[in-house]
Amino acid sequence: MTDPAIDARLREALGAASSSDRLKAALDAGTYPNPGFVPALIEQCAIEPDFPVREMLTWALLRHPADLTVPLLVDETRNGGAQARGQALHTLSKIGDPRGWEAITRALLVHDDDTIARTAWRAAAILAPQD
Repeated sequence: MTDPAIDARLREALGAASSSDRLKAALDAGTYPNPGFVPALIEQCAIEPDFPVREMLTWALLRHPADLTVPLLVDETRNGGAQARGQALHTLSKIGDPRGWEAITRALLVHDDDTIARTAWRAAAILAPQD
């Protein structure tokens, strides 16, 4: 469990106007993983406008236990907006945990948004069970 003050500082840093500050916050959250950081990192993935920051957020999530990240990311693929879904699929493919396979649905594979469909196909190629 995270200290509410630490969580508030992370959220504030992830909300900074400067992409460099947001990048540093994500780097710090991955360098010093804390289970309480996971929700804030996933929430930022959904709205982060800067690609390098999104990649650092993904890296930070990779540094946390899959038992914490995978269920929240799977949920994000079902309930998030377009960017949230795409980034969650991307992160699941990077984690490579077989439990991420449940996120791959026909709806995502044929999604109207080409970016989501393409990301779902890439994730499916990595997460598909051997059989």
